[in-house]
Amino acid sequence: MVGVETPPVGTPAGMRRINQRAVLDLLRRTGSATRPQVAKETGLSKPTVSQALLALEGYGLARATGHTSTGTGRSAVLYEADPTAGYVLGVDIGREHVRLAIADLGGTVVARSEHRNTSRSGTALVNAVGGQVTETIKIAGLTPEDIVVRVLGSPGVADRDKRCFRHAPNLPGWGKAGLIEDLEAAIGPDLIIENDANLTAVGEWERGAARGVDVFACITIGTGVGMGLMVNGEVFSGATGAAGEIGYLPYGQVRAADHPDTEPPARGHLEEATAAQSVVRGARELGLGNAKSAREVFRLAREGDELAVRAVEAEADRLAYTVASVAAVIDPELIVLGGGMGNNADLLLAPIDRALHTFTPLVPKIVQGELGEDAVLAGAISVGLHTAEALVFERRVTPA
Repeated sequence: MVGVETPPVGTPAGMRRINQRAVLDLLRRTGSATRPQVAKETGLSKPTVSQALLALEGYGLARATGHTSTGTGRSAVLYEADPTAGYVLGVDIGREHVRLAIADLGGTVVARSEHRNTSRSGTALVNAVGGQVTETIKIAGLTPEDIVVRVLGSPGVADRDKRCFRHAPNLPGWGKAGLIEDLEAAIGPDLIIENDANLTAVGEWERGAARGVDVFACITIGTGVGMGLMVNGEVFSGATGAAGEIGYLPYGQVRAADHPDTEPPARGHLEEATAAQSVVRGARELGLGNAKSAREVFRLAREGDELAVRAVEAEADRLAYTVASVAAVIDPELIVLGGGMGNNADLLLAPIDRALHTFTPLVPKIVQGELGEDAVLAGAISVGLHTAEALVFERRVTPA
């Protein structure tokens, strides 16, 4: 760890750090435990556990939380990892909204905020996010120094060389070189940047519809289309980070000869065909002239409007093509539908399944995401916590 002098392993100071970390990790896993329980689970002697707990209390990493009350003997002190030892910030940037959440190291959200994204340039959006971060930290009663890790979820792929985002056509100016430096200055240090669909997948795997699933894909459909893929608990992002940019899959009769000498499109054919605006466009083509949003089309379909039902079924057919493409390449155990339109899976799942069975034998189980609009933030907080736990220990446990 840069800036932290770690005692060599095998020295008394190094062994103390190892023991302290083992005790702290156990408390984080179990929630709370007594000295005898910690000794039994870690295999450390009771005197060693007592010394480790005393040191962790001194560092502000553990605290006594009460006493055991069962049995007839003396009650024992219960210890827990101190959740207030640090905090993580999650940021979800979308075309329509910017959502923020702050959680302590126990995963409890202590503040959150949501604002509409009215920015029409990258600079304006960075400034708006920076102001929202400052506001949310104040709501939590914290200071910027209390935030150990910040995790930002955004459409597109972070370009490490140009320090901006590729493949994010719904966010104007997001491809400006140096934009990531601007974000780091506005949001704060230790900023982790991840694709929003990937974070949605992490959220659904940690606490949503994909818990315990080894190989699954999370397809998000809203103003854009994306996919997060997880294999054995790890996000698969590909060689350049663009794995899951399924909006660029071809759809319909696309021929290179029809588009000679043109630049690659900012928006892919599949995204044009399946994102929210396509539902509105399809509804209007069917004669539902007053449809203004995908949400309204789904509402009318749920109420039994025949034209809206046909528009939803047409969207299901297009999504079935997407699922079939993913299934043939990845062979996932499960596909989770997320994003704004994923909230309408009750209307989409049956027609998607029917369409799939007409043109492919590869039909994975498809379910609605459980986290809704909180999915990106849930994934961001989870990623932040895993990183913050190690950082907090390294920064607070000084060499003896």
